[in-house]
Amino acid sequence: MTRLQTTIASPVSVSGRGLHTGQQVTVTFVPAAVDTGICFERTDLPGNPVVKATPLTVFDTSRGTSIREGDAQVHTIEHLMAAMAGLGIDNVLVKTVGPETPILDGSSRIYVEMLKDVGLKTLDQPKKVGIVTEEISFSVPEKDIELTIKPAERFKMTVNVDYGTKVLAEQQAVLDNLENFVPDVFNCRTFVFLDELQFLIQNNLVRGGDLDNAIVFVDKVPDNKVLTQLADFFHKKDITVTPDHILNNTNLRHPNEPARHKLLDLIGDLYLLGVPLRAEIIANRPGHFANTSFAKKIMESCNFLIQPA
Repeated sequence: MTRLQTTIASPVSVSGRGLHTGQQVTVTFVPAAVDTGICFERTDLPGNPVVKATPLTVFDTSRGTSIREGDAQVHTIEHLMAAMAGLGIDNVLVKTVGPETPILDGSSRIYVEMLKDVGLKTLDQPKKVGIVTEEISFSVPEKDIELTIKPAERFKMTVNVDYGTKVLAEQQAVLDNLENFVPDVFNCRTFVFLDELQFLIQNNLVRGGDLDNAIVFVDKVPDNKVLTQLADFFHKKDITVTPDHILNNTNLRHPNEPARHKLLDLIGDLYLLGVPLRAEIIANRPGHFANTSFAKKIMESCNFLIQPA
């Protein structure tokens, strides 16, 4: 990790559909000065309001991580934030034409590849890092959710998930060096169970969803009528279920891709703290509500310190 703060070397843009709004949106990454952090500018709103990504600006985690400042909102920022963290980008202004970032392929891969192509620029101030002097935990006992951060000499993150189903039971993902975000985590896609997907479709909550940007796990093979309805929704000729209980022959990029995606989300959500972490994080059944609540608890703790790297 470089000892100086970074930004990107030149502006770069990408366009795509928002997962939940279905709107076509363009985001443009622009170099930013030292200590700017990761900020989002809504160029489609009067006055071009800016929302800084911090635990305090999070206002909704129901279907992703969303931030707000005044009337300006930006939804589903977690994959973009994970790309920033994984590449060690400290400062950037993200100009967005619309309320949601594009889902792209459901991971951080396209963001990462695009940003690597333009390259990073080092700035003239020391990089900062977050450390903890004592263990900090957040839990939701009734849901078996527990996240813990404890002092360590280097970054390490372990994520454990268990969905209690035959098609997706216990999984673990470990990242012991943020520099291994690429290739170990960056391309791991979001996922959903078929019954959850059907609820989202029925309630018009996944307008930008596609079988190219999410893995759909099937607990119980649906009848032909349901498969036909899904094919119509996704504009596919037909929909099938693989022997691995996944819709439409989607090949997993890693055997434990769901756990790795939860790790990707956690990296993105904890980057709301604005600094890379020199600590060990262990997360059992993490999700955006727990991740962002945990980030806020860390930020507000007297045991969390930000210091030069």
